[in-house]
Amino acid sequence: MKKLEPNALDRVEILTLQDNYIEMTAMDNTPIVTRAVSLKDGMMRNSVLSEHGFSALITTGRAGAAHTMLFDFGFSEEGAAYNARVLGADLSKVEAAALSHGHGDHMGGFEKLAALIGKKGIEFVAHPVAFHSPRYLKFSEEFKVHFPQYSRGAIEEAGMTVVETTTPYAMLGGDVLYLGEIPRKTDFEKGFPIAYRQEGGKERWDPIEDDTSVVMNLKSKGLLILSGCAHSGIINTVRHAREVTGIEKVHAVMGGFHLSGPLFEGIVNPTIEELKKIGPDYIVPTHCTGRKAVMAIERAMPENFILNMSGTRLTFTG
Repeated sequence: MKKLEPNALDRVEILTLQDNYIEMTAMDNTPIVTRAVSLKDGMMRNSVLSEHGFSALITTGRAGAAHTMLFDFGFSEEGAAYNARVLGADLSKVEAAALSHGHGDHMGGFEKLAALIGKKGIEFVAHPVAFHSPRYLKFSEEFKVHFPQYSRGAIEEAGMTVVETTTPYAMLGGDVLYLGEIPRKTDFEKGFPIAYRQEGGKERWDPIEDDTSVVMNLKSKGLLILSGCAHSGIINTVRHAREVTGIEKVHAVMGGFHLSGPLFEGIVNPTIEELKKIGPDYIVPTHCTGRKAVMAIERAMPENFILNMSGTRLTFTG
């Protein structure tokens, strides 16, 4: 495999526009972690919304130049855009956008965020399967929960240029690598068992092969890997990032790890054991990782653990 090493960055900032959790009284800021505050004009009247969704604004810094992209768009129509306004995030600086996969909790706020970006022609990078429909969760033959449909046309109407790829793709001039389709190699990360889709009028299990992550390379410190839901498995994701970039050292693993609920609780421990072997400097579980899994990760890797929230700004420096 041809190696695609991202640019060595001096700085990476990740502002979470939407996550499942918020605690406005945390007061646990560090040189890396900056929490949202509730003050506006000297009064406690500013809040941040949490929803079962994810969206992040990524800003890279290298040789005095900064570049910004949007990764995922949250759940509701308004949630991530509302938070962007509350947090004072300038989305007019966004130069590109990427989608981790085509589920509603990562695409629902697209229209409002695109309006805040307010410019035409920027790339929207996604796997082709992200636009497939119908897709649904099948709890029984009688009870199926469908995901909203998102079309290429809607993205183009918002002024973005759709780039479909199954393979790694360089973004922001090589500062960020979109991983593309992730090989499934571990024996315990088997995907979402109740995910299904229709193809040619026939029902089939949905491997969610559009699931992917973005990767950055922090100078002298290693990879920073950001997932949406990690339906491919967060260990598979990290291993693929290492293989594609040729960089073994992992500075941070962040994102949804999809370990929530009884369907996934059985793989929490093997996931943690493999994460410990990888040895990231920081581990930042978000979104669909699940309360039990988040607490287990914190217990197992307390010195590496960072609790993420809506409105949290993480700043990693090389």
